[in-house]
Amino acid sequence: MITLEALRRFGADTEKGLAMCMGNEALYLRLINSVPEQQRFDELSHAISEGKRDEAFEAAHALKGILGNLALTPLYERASEITELLRNGADADYERLSAELTEERKALAELCEQCD
Repeated sequence: MITLEALRRFGADTEKGLAMCMGNEALYLRLINSVPEQQRFDELSHAISEGKRDEAFEAAHALKGILGNLALTPLYERASEITELLRNGADADYERLSAELTEERKALAELCEQCD
């Protein structure tokens, strides 16, 4: 299982994440390990590729909440950027932004696997 130290090196605010889990380290780490499998990533990518901005917003907003609650800062920042751009109806390179979020997701997944 991933460690707090590995998460800190990844850029997570583990103190904040642990506080959201009332200090329960085992719960926090278990939740972190489930993030790479979160279906909202795929929903976001699919909605963006289909040009479905409302669906993309819903997925990005949900991810923003999940990632923010777990204080996974690198992923949260990307999801937050996408959410706010979609909220404002901005023209942006959503494909690129989604790809960057996917890369962060992969990095977390690899970190979780390395610590198993």
